[in-house]
Amino acid sequence: VQLQASGGGLVRAGGSLRLSCAASGLTFSTYAMGWFRQAPGKEREFVATINWSGSFRSYADSMKGRFTIPRDNAKNTVDLQMNSLKAEDTAVYYCAARKSWANNPRDFDSWGQGTLVTVSS
Repeated sequence: VQLQASGGGLVRAGGSLRLSCAASGLTFSTYAMGWFRQAPGKEREFVATINWSGSFRSYADSMKGRFTIPRDNAKNTVDLQMNSLKAEDTAVYYCAARKSWANNPRDFDSWGQGTLVTVSS
């Protein structure tokens, strides 16, 4: 399984950014996908997850209403659309795959390399 995250960068507070994760080496349409993040000195935390079909999505409380997690099973991609960004959203963002849906990063066994998002205040 290979997951390639991209789209990170520097953005001003209040701005938007869209991350993308391209997956290969798996039957993508049968996997739950997730986005997680890790800020300096902090543990990796749950951001959003989506089930295999896209019919169920879950978001961390602080991301609800600001972030969305669309997936395209035809293109083997899962994105993270981030709006109304805040300085505290600064972190390395990782995409991950799991055969069945979960929220805990410890339950995910396939990870991308991460992409850095920096939000300036």
